[in-house]
Amino acid sequence: MTHKSENPNATPGETKGGAYAGKHIHLIGVGGSGMRALGGVLLDRGACVTGSDMASSDALDRLEAQGATIHISQRGENIPDNCDIVVYSAAIDEQNPELIEARARKLQVLKYAQMLGRLMSEKIGLAITGTHGKSTTSAMVSYVLSQAGVDPSYIIGANVEQLGGPCGVGHGDHFVAEACEFDRSFLHLNPKYAAILNIEEDHLDCYRDLDAIIEAFRAFAAGIQPGGVLVCNGEDRNALEAVRDADCTVETFGMTEGCTWCGTNVTTDRGKVTMTITKDDQPFGQVTVPLPGLHNAYNSLGAIAILHHAGLGAEEILRNLETFEGVKRRMTVKHSDDEVVVVDDFAHHPTEIQATLRALVNAHKPRRVICIFQPHQHSRTRFLLKDFAQSFALADEVIVPDIYFVRDSQQEKDYVSSKDLVAQIRLRGGMAIYLKTFEMIVEYLKGIFEPGDLVVTMGAGNVWQVADEFVQWINDKQ
Repeated sequence: MTHKSENPNATPGETKGGAYAGKHIHLIGVGGSGMRALGGVLLDRGACVTGSDMASSDALDRLEAQGATIHISQRGENIPDNCDIVVYSAAIDEQNPELIEARARKLQVLKYAQMLGRLMSEKIGLAITGTHGKSTTSAMVSYVLSQAGVDPSYIIGANVEQLGGPCGVGHGDHFVAEACEFDRSFLHLNPKYAAILNIEEDHLDCYRDLDAIIEAFRAFAAGIQPGGVLVCNGEDRNALEAVRDADCTVETFGMTEGCTWCGTNVTTDRGKVTMTITKDDQPFGQVTVPLPGLHNAYNSLGAIAILHHAGLGAEEILRNLETFEGVKRRMTVKHSDDEVVVVDDFAHHPTEIQATLRALVNAHKPRRVICIFQPHQHSRTRFLLKDFAQSFALADEVIVPDIYFVRDSQQEKDYVSSKDLVAQIRLRGGMAIYLKTFEMIVEYLKGIFEPGDLVVTMGAGNVWQVADEFVQWINDKQ
């Protein structure tokens, strides 16, 4: 199959070269998943990359091994003398010393999303957005394109082992990007093809309310290139409202009659969905979604629609999709034996928690579910406190450490604590306990776990360390 470039600015076959070859680019907050991926892409494009963050990690070590210079501190002197561009993540405060230094030196300063938009503009852009499922769906699209020999470039906000990491620079014409709505950053992207997976309340530290969130997605839809296509969850009222007046072609996906891309004859086996897919009521094919959970069936429908518009045939899409193994920290099994299954997951929003717990229960059939949930951001916890408390219905016990502190002010930190979430879970009849540190949680797990248990760590912070330490203890005692 030939994939002809539709972008006059595309530069097929070019990686180590182009606009950024030899440029000195400094990344403030390089430890974030998106920023790390951006650093990897810029290195592959021939840029000289430096970066800074407040903590080291294995991922940063890998970026340094690729050729980046990483500073574990944030000081003005970290910015090299011959710097051309400074890029900062959405988590960086305006009073960051490096950001202040860059502006004082009148350097070119860009937000992460602005830099991402520049890279996408040189290719045929494929953007995946929504409150949930962005990383998994972006990875599905990138993986299937890669398997089909299209050789895309991509930036995903999570590690994908089958792709060798969260980013890649390909010789092909396509650029896949996870498009985040936080701080309206996705408005810097102008893709040819895009998917809106769902829209819910989130990031209420930068949005007034749900109406403001829908309006931001409406603005994103308005940025689709002329002749482009936007695929949208046809069962999500908020998403449909956001695309109602879009100028581009809009297609819907879902499992109800009337959707452009429709999943029918749905069956499940240990959480994995098999469905027949139609497009405009015409047969497209059958697929067994490789990841458990109905939410992943919806993610797959969105991915399939985007892949179709990227030029792939039905058989090629469905065959390769069935071999996709998922994204790191999305229902990742860390240990499994006759006694206990240990899983780690990124879920940090009430809807994600419910969907993930349901998928895990259906997939593993545990005797009991023990969930260690690390809330992410004080503001999110406060705004969605009651929703969080209701989301653990399928967990037999919930263990909550301190809230992962990021982006919020000290004042916001004073408004809510993990003890408030524990109290709300208990008020609804759930069993919950607050344990301040990871060390305390691991010791507690050692004393309560029983054969047949499923232990799952959840959250967008560093709660995965609990799973790793617990698994290490299991292995050591065997």
